[in-house]
Amino acid sequence: MSGDDNKNLKILFFGDIVGKPGRNAVKFYLENLPEEEKPDFAIANVENASHGFGLTEKNYNELSSYGIDCMTSGNHIWDKKDIFNYIDTAGKLLRPLNYPQGVQGKGSAIFECGNYKIGVVNFLGRVFMNLVDDPFKIAEEEIKKLKEITPVVIVDFHAEATAEKICFAKYCAELGVSAFFGTHTHVQTADEKILNGMGYITDAGFCGTIDSVIGMEYQTSLNRFLKGIPERYEVAEEGCAQINAVQVEISPETGYASAIKRIFCSIDKVEKDESQ
Repeated sequence: MSGDDNKNLKILFFGDIVGKPGRNAVKFYLENLPEEEKPDFAIANVENASHGFGLTEKNYNELSSYGIDCMTSGNHIWDKKDIFNYIDTAGKLLRPLNYPQGVQGKGSAIFECGNYKIGVVNFLGRVFMNLVDDPFKIAEEEIKKLKEITPVVIVDFHAEATAEKICFAKYCAELGVSAFFGTHTHVQTADEKILNGMGYITDAGFCGTIDSVIGMEYQTSLNRFLKGIPERYEVAEEGCAQINAVQVEISPETGYASAIKRIFCSIDKVEKDESQ
């Protein structure tokens, strides 16, 4: 996808894709968008895209073929072990920047979008999450580096706590970020806004089966709460799927966001995930 001259860039961000139902929903949504509504640049959080946990190389290539220009992730990106075989050569894929130095993969990148460049950086929260480096201490230097190349900088902050997301978002807005998308909790929040020139939402939600527990099958989720015994989560595969996404319009000249729209739609048919 590409941006044209003399217009704002239309950035489309998909909330966490969960399993094959989520992948199929994203494919259907992009294929059926009217031409005038197609994004210039599409980003998706993919850490749950392969049967609910992690991302296989096969699914990475599949999502690329649908028109996803950049893939962000979070704490589950390592769950499919073939990630270590391809993450260093997967040009579209980011893992959180604030993993310790020496961890495979990259946490930020510059992407071409027609005549413009877009910087994307992925961070992981620390409240109720894995022990990682402090995103606040890392953000200033990394965002400054990206803004020396392009005024358009996008952040995916994969975090559990709402307060941490809001505070980090305000900090990123002060650093000149263009759009900030919270991910991880899979529940789309209704607080989209322009925050000091930055498009913001606390959580973009998820793409996957509607009748589920944040994309997972109800019975296995219930068993965990009733018995307190670890049980493998299964992706919910029956019924309608949903798309949770956010669209932000950004000036490619200034990097300021001028409009933000929260997207929810349901898709009638999803297919069972018979393979990883």
